[in-house]
Amino acid sequence: MFSDSTIPRETIQAYLETHYRVHGDTPTTLKVGETNPALSTLHKAHGSECSAFITACNPFSQHSSDELNAARQQALADELKQLGLTFIDGVGQHPSNNWPGEASFLVRGVSLELAKALGTRYGQNAIVWSDADATPQLVLLR
Repeated sequence: MFSDSTIPRETIQAYLETHYRVHGDTPTTLKVGETNPALSTLHKAHGSECSAFITACNPFSQHSSDELNAARQQALADELKQLGLTFIDGVGQHPSNNWPGEASFLVRGVSLELAKALGTRYGQNAIVWSDADATPQLVLLR
């Protein structure tokens, strides 16, 4: 399924296993390939049919300092606001490996094309995107 990617297979596997936690008024945990009724409710409540879970932390899965990650995440938040997009804070974290959780955003109503462009601009290997069926899918960017 991901055989043409330059991302190492074990990294892709970690992304597939990661829990993508959405904070806010309707907290939920997104898992790739699992339909999420709370996400569907969020989509409907905000008049959107799609969303993306995006981070600016740790470009290309290379650990960065907390300060650099915070600055990158703030830059992403600022850009999302400039684009008129609404988002909810979250964190992506693997349930059992030692990789620290990454601050992230669930961006409501963002097209797949724009979500991919944002992920690429912030040096990410992948994003998690959901359409109207509220089933998160891993979208590789390399």
